[in-house]
Amino acid sequence: MLIMNSTLTQLRCINCGSTTKASVAIAAGEQWMTCPACSPSEGILDIEYDLDAVRRSWEKRPLSDRPLNHWRYHELLPLAADQIPRGWQVGWTPIVDTARLAQELGLRSLRVKDDGRNPSGSLKDRASSVGMAHALQIGADTVACASTGNAATSLACHAALAGKAARIFVPHTAPEPKLAQLLVYGAKVFAVEGTYDEAYQLCSAACDRFGWYNRNCAINPVLVEGKKTAGLEVAEQSALAGEVPDWVAVSVGDGCTIAGIWKGLVEMHTLGVIDRLPRLLGVQAAGVAPIDYAMTHDALPEVGDGSTIADSIDVPVPRNWRKAVQALRESDGVVVCVTDEQLLDAIRLGGKHGIFAEPAAAAALAGIVAGVESKLLGAEDRVLAMMTGTGLKDIRSSTRAGGAPTRIKPSLDEVAVALEQA
Repeated sequence: MLIMNSTLTQLRCINCGSTTKASVAIAAGEQWMTCPACSPSEGILDIEYDLDAVRRSWEKRPLSDRPLNHWRYHELLPLAADQIPRGWQVGWTPIVDTARLAQELGLRSLRVKDDGRNPSGSLKDRASSVGMAHALQIGADTVACASTGNAATSLACHAALAGKAARIFVPHTAPEPKLAQLLVYGAKVFAVEGTYDEAYQLCSAACDRFGWYNRNCAINPVLVEGKKTAGLEVAEQSALAGEVPDWVAVSVGDGCTIAGIWKGLVEMHTLGVIDRLPRLLGVQAAGVAPIDYAMTHDALPEVGDGSTIADSIDVPVPRNWRKAVQALRESDGVVVCVTDEQLLDAIRLGGKHGIFAEPAAAAALAGIVAGVESKLLGAEDRVLAMMTGTGLKDIRSSTRAGGAPTRIKPSLDEVAVALEQA
């Protein structure tokens, strides 16, 4: 059976709306992961909770009395409370106030939630930690996923913490630092000579054949619940700071992250933690922007030949596009598309204000800059950017953005000359 907490009620298909009681959801292969009435690509499930029961639990033990990590929200996770690996320190990443940058851009305020400070350096640790915990609770010995990099490294990290085997499928173009992380964590890595979609299809087939736990967010609703904790934290931390943002900017690839963050914000609004909801600013790479297309066409475009340096959002066929579009529409949100040059500019801009981001993470800032230039964002707006991964994830792009050092001999005169040439 799907091991769960007492507040979990049912799983709902976002395509046809049919529901399955959580108490009868069977954790055998992928039978419970997608809607049996729909195709696996369309029957994406959403996990629902009894929020009144959550509220009563929080009244007994307030959030203020809980450890500062994402396990503090255990009533809103599909895990048995007594089996949560609380020693895995994930979440409660800081929100940094970048007042100078806000002034430079002409915004009322701009804050950055730096999820690059998670264990493996990205927001994906939220999903992988919850997915790995769930895999342990249903007795899985091997976990697997397909990824452009960050989801894979986060899963490998948490599989290593759990002492379980990880099988990882990545496109052969994945950045070297991410591959290095995977291998150091001890994962078996398959560098697929093909696209991310081909790696995903191969991973799914391997999970079916070998009985591995499928960590892919596109099919496994448990993982989105982990990503949701970013939205839960944004709400709680904003409430504590007395400033709920007007906009939350999030880079968009497969659609799971922005959908999860929105779900967390909505739940915290329903629970009374925040008194209003922000709008979502979804940011895609101009070369790979299927969610932008889906917002107006209610369908995905034909797969093109575009590309982007932002490997983490280089997803031509987003599996969770329906959840992403639903979140954007519910929030009265907007999708902004940015070029690779705008991403590099954003990496440099963030660096000047103490934020070191990989291209996909810098996309949030690039989208904010584009929003200011288009007058979508203005002087009265309070904006929060989700920084989803550290710049150490893609040193090649970081070096391209930052440039080369100035080489000199050990001489003060050469220092002076170099300063004059700067």
